[in-house]
Amino acid sequence: MQKTSKKKLLLIDDDPGILKQLKWSFTDYEVITAESREAALVQVKLHQPSVVTLDLGLPPDPSNASEGLATLTAILNFCPHTKIIVITGNDDRSHAVTAIALGASDFFQKPVEPEILGHIIDRAFNIHQLEDDNRRLNLFQSTDPTLIGTSEAMQKVIKMVERIAKNNVSTLLLGESGTGKEVLAKSIHHLSDRQDQPFIAINCASIPENLLESELFGYEKGAFTGANKQTKGKIECAEGGTLFLDEIGDMPLSLQAKMLRFLQERVIERVGGRSEIAIDVRIVCATHRDLKGMIEQESFREDLYYRINEICIEIPPLRQRDSDIILLAKAFLGLFSKELSSRTKGFTSDAIQALMTHSWPGNIRELQNKIKSAVIMADNPMIDAQELGLQNLSPPIEVITLREVRAKAESKAIISAYGLCNQNMSKTAEQLGITRPTLYSLVEKYQINELTPKLS
Repeated sequence: MQKTSKKKLLLIDDDPGILKQLKWSFTDYEVITAESREAALVQVKLHQPSVVTLDLGLPPDPSNASEGLATLTAILNFCPHTKIIVITGNDDRSHAVTAIALGASDFFQKPVEPEILGHIIDRAFNIHQLEDDNRRLNLFQSTDPTLIGTSEAMQKVIKMVERIAKNNVSTLLLGESGTGKEVLAKSIHHLSDRQDQPFIAINCASIPENLLESELFGYEKGAFTGANKQTKGKIECAEGGTLFLDEIGDMPLSLQAKMLRFLQERVIERVGGRSEIAIDVRIVCATHRDLKGMIEQESFREDLYYRINEICIEIPPLRQRDSDIILLAKAFLGLFSKELSSRTKGFTSDAIQALMTHSWPGNIRELQNKIKSAVIMADNPMIDAQELGLQNLSPPIEVITLREVRAKAESKAIISAYGLCNQNMSKTAEQLGITRPTLYSLVEKYQINELTPKLS
């Protein structure tokens, strides 16, 4: 029968007697203890516990909660999802409130009653599990397949979108054509407080130069030949919502000055008009061009660049997103199979190989088109490379075991930590969050030449 691993609970207190009492009270958990800030951080790195109880009165001055609060902050910096229950004295409620503001999940006042504290700990474990399950679900769920991504590069982008959405800052999206810049712009809008207001997009490269100004700013009746009535521009139509200026790098230099004035003053004048109109919109811009290079060539205004670039998000090309390619391909396959009533349900091994080795110059847009075409043309439930219109021109992908991957990664981490810790094995173990015997065992196991002499 397989032994079920227990959930990890870290108890931090400078009183060994209390630690011993609590350890025997919570036998349903794997209990780890620490009596100081330094020892606590070592245990956090080593075990990454789901729940921590923290007495704010830690040495060197147990009467001062600053050490405990510093420990709280340090733990959350390393394990932001850990649930920390602070333990305070009866007359120390203010420090408990401060701890909650810093990120603690709950507090308990002395004297410690294991039975009552046990209920709080059980609740913290349940909340941690629910939040962890929710994060795992959100990793793969999305209203648009192009937002799917587990690669480090894409997770960074998604996190930035979530952070800036609630703040009314001008955002510049940089990325190659087809990387999903408009999709991200819509995500920023839908996650913002303006989600119920208009999202207006205009592609600065697709509209002739002589028409772009009237498209953006609108025009009055009689402003030019054919202007038979007063017409609002895209900027005015976006009032209260979000204006997405795609390919702003293609905006004519003559129009950039007028756009700069709008961004600075938040007022516009229609073509042929004389009155100023106040506009409240959020600005999101995007381009595949090198704006800094264009500034040097004097084809893009430097002051406009800094006005639209309060926050910049660089979207990685598909070829740099590793396993996201297969995740996206499967998501598009499911979408188009349902849309086109197709019986396709997967990819052959040569199709997977072709998907992973293709350079994807057209990025997600190219992948989307390839999958849709393959779903239409497929004769069998499993799509092959020929139906994708791709060829395996690269050598087969090297398949290595997880054990080999882990060995390489652990060896690299050990060597790096050993250098950072000035060749001190004890500090290296602490830095890595493992015990010294474990470190020696890994050095011997992987035959790490840089550290092997230390074993002799």
